[in-house]
Amino acid sequence: MSELLRVVAVVAESGVTPFEFGIAAEAFGLDRSDDGVPNFDFRVVTPEPGPVLTSLGLPLVIDRPLVDADDADVLVVLPTPSSTWGSGPDAVVDLIRRTVDRGAWVVAVCSGAFRLAQAGVLDGQRATTHWRYSDVLAEMYPAIDVDRDALYVQQGRIITSAGTAAGIDACLHLLRQTIGAEHTNTIARRMVVPPQRDGGQAQFVRRPVPLSLSLSLAPVAEWAVENLHDDLTVEVLATRAHMSPRTFARRFRADYGVSPAAWIARRRVDLAQRLLEQTDDDIEAVAQSAGFGSATVLRQNFSRVLGTSPTAYRQRFSGVSV
Repeated sequence: MSELLRVVAVVAESGVTPFEFGIAAEAFGLDRSDDGVPNFDFRVVTPEPGPVLTSLGLPLVIDRPLVDADDADVLVVLPTPSSTWGSGPDAVVDLIRRTVDRGAWVVAVCSGAFRLAQAGVLDGQRATTHWRYSDVLAEMYPAIDVDRDALYVQQGRIITSAGTAAGIDACLHLLRQTIGAEHTNTIARRMVVPPQRDGGQAQFVRRPVPLSLSLSLAPVAEWAVENLHDDLTVEVLATRAHMSPRTFARRFRADYGVSPAAWIARRRVDLAQRLLEQTDDDIEAVAQSAGFGSATVLRQNFSRVLGTSPTAYRQRFSGVSV
């Protein structure tokens, strides 16, 4: 198991939403050791142990107090009722502050960001929440740079996510940085979700996307993933889609929430991660195979996306010397 991730604690308050609780349990709480994935010490904590009512009125029986999260490597803060935004339990707020102060990871799912905001740990930083609540968050906490569109935002070791399924993306993003791409891809396959959606993708498309549009671009995207070593300019992709570059770029962003160039760059980082984990190719060869052209460009993209270098990533997740 990675040295960085052993104990995962989830904070569940009264009114917690069952779906988001299930996200945390699926991402961190299941035994997947038969697939070679490390297990975590998964804990669910609450301010007042005992029956905790969910937003649907169904009770969760939680017997662990908040103090059991004091040694957690990851603290997951779940959504809270709007009636408690800005006035959550002091014990939860104090736990969040202690967790940030000792350098552990904190992940807020959806309106869990309001607890982090109440704790003051988002002041002066970029953060996100469900698009329906983003204006409220910005109004209540003007010191926070609220990103109204992002699926998730990472600032240091704090990750905030948008609503519902974006919490899955945020958890997988954290796992990729702590247990590696291959294990994370295994978890994603077991969850039957995409291994990675970029945090910068839009939370929602403002107009319905015709089915024919999605189907027309899917083959091009699949082809691109199989040919990341090639020169994948917008012109090349547009020609394959039988569109003008301008039309292709516009429709691609509508479907995928990011530009074609940003999407290709992220897929190349994904491929480079796998190559660094599974091969002993030198960094220059990995850069060529992943389509970056040079080790310098690979390092720039790794630093921007993952906050580390290819060499450091390999040393952490493969043990292959370089």
